[in-house]
Amino acid sequence: MGCLLWICIALVFSVSLAADPYVYFDLEFSYTTVSPLGVPQQVIAVNKKFPGPVINVTTNYNVVVNVKNRLNENLLVTWPGIQMRRSSWQDGLLGTNCPIPPRWNWTYQFQVKDQIGSFFYFPSLNMQRASGGFGPFVVKNRDIIPVPFAAPDGEIVIMIGDWYIRNHTALRTALDNGDELGMPDGVLINGKGPYRYNTTLVPDGIQYESFTVDPGKTYRLRVHNVGTSTCLNFRIQNHNLLLVETEGYYTTMQNYSSLDIHVGQSYSFILSTDQNASSDYYIVASARFVNESLWQRVTGVAVLHYSNSNGPASGPLPDPPNDVYDTSYSLNQAISIRQNGSASGARPNPQGSFHYGSINVTDVYFLRILPPTLIGGVSRAAYNGISFVNPKTPINLADAYNVKGAYKLDFPTNPLDRPPVVDTSIINATYKGFIEIVLQNNDTVVQTFHLDGYSFFVVGMGFGEWNENYRGSYNRWDAISRSTVQIFVGGWTAVYVSLDNVGVWNLRSENLDRWYLGQETYMRIVNPEDTSNKTVNPVPDNALYCGALAHLQRYNGDSSSSPQSVSSNLYSILMALLVVFCFAFH
Repeated sequence: MGCLLWICIALVFSVSLAADPYVYFDLEFSYTTVSPLGVPQQVIAVNKKFPGPVINVTTNYNVVVNVKNRLNENLLVTWPGIQMRRSSWQDGLLGTNCPIPPRWNWTYQFQVKDQIGSFFYFPSLNMQRASGGFGPFVVKNRDIIPVPFAAPDGEIVIMIGDWYIRNHTALRTALDNGDELGMPDGVLINGKGPYRYNTTLVPDGIQYESFTVDPGKTYRLRVHNVGTSTCLNFRIQNHNLLLVETEGYYTTMQNYSSLDIHVGQSYSFILSTDQNASSDYYIVASARFVNESLWQRVTGVAVLHYSNSNGPASGPLPDPPNDVYDTSYSLNQAISIRQNGSASGARPNPQGSFHYGSINVTDVYFLRILPPTLIGGVSRAAYNGISFVNPKTPINLADAYNVKGAYKLDFPTNPLDRPPVVDTSIINATYKGFIEIVLQNNDTVVQTFHLDGYSFFVVGMGFGEWNENYRGSYNRWDAISRSTVQIFVGGWTAVYVSLDNVGVWNLRSENLDRWYLGQETYMRIVNPEDTSNKTVNPVPDNALYCGALAHLQRYNGDSSSSPQSVSSNLYSILMALLVVFCFAFH
């Protein structure tokens, strides 16, 4: 019997250690009034904070997030860069989820399987991110996986973004009327306006962000561009930025005096506080690829405060890149960001062990981006002449319940020689395929492209019209893997994607105005050999229903229950029963 007891104890501990932990968060989205640029305005707060609180987890954790919608309009929350393995049900977009109505709750549950890195969450509907609702999402390494740099003495999250005093509903109205959004009113850093570095450009009384650091230390900065449509150059006066990670992948470590961070992108830097403390230092995020003399007010300024500082920051701001006559500067900087092939990511094997450059491409998608145009008298944006409109019944639900005609599997692999149309066309992608996506930007603004459910290898980038000869210049060895990439005006960007994640995945412009006007579609990836939900999760028990399936929806109200929390509780009950069983036979 003693032997049986020890066997039971071993079973209990082995099951406990093998199970990936559950972590729980409550996020309440509501309105609040703040004055980041000196003018009171309504913003979207999360748990009464603007920006929202950090979600801090570790590789392989099961994340349960109860979202409470206290807005006066529908809500969905998306988690760009979190790959939602097997579960596009949790992706938080209209193509995969019915929206959460006002005064309702809904519980997301997903695993950050084999992931690390710096991400953020935000509300995905109707340009709501332009009014806030965003917050950082950090996935840390497990203790057993080494990080390719010395442990920093601290961490700092910095959320930068262009900002309008008009809220998202007013911005939507402008776009609906066929107008451009125009120049933003400023740039916020962690929801706050600029330090008064210039008494003409910055009014008195603006609350600014300040970060206190100790001399002779290192800090990991996680910087996210959560803005509407403006690329921002990020820099810290008299300090270098050692780039170490972007969107879940470690980079070769390089120092930058400044870095262009495009809308939707995230980076990690190591900052060494190695300067003298004669004064504080400016932290700057300023607009790029615009007439910078006219856009001077579109500059965010925070303060890096040494704990032994002798005075405030003063004088002119550090200069942005002087590349008016060198259009290749930012492109070459982007190309310089390479993957650290010898570093372990979320798993113990090196990041470079996946030899993407030797895999045969199975399909090519060439996506052309043009300026918005009128379709049926309404301003719309498109890929390949298809301006996407979300189906009334989300694609996932339509498939699960065999709803016919909800969408079309006919998205063109190349631009069509016809006038643009509004449609529900999506990409019929092949499971286990290895695809090339080429994005050609013939719009008048720098674009940012994002793909949910995956990371992709950025193998090429250039100016001019892409052609097949450019494949000879692709980086087939150490291209950075990420989920959000820029396409310069009059230029192209090429990426490789390995389609191993079954589901329905959004690909879109991260420029909120272009996204709102229809510049998106979805990839539908089905495993035809899976008849038992081994590669994709079934419909969640707490799924919301709408469109053709609206009759299946039960009142949700303030309920925060979810099948995932039940499964976690069931695990705890089973563990307790195992212990009781063991000691009963002792």
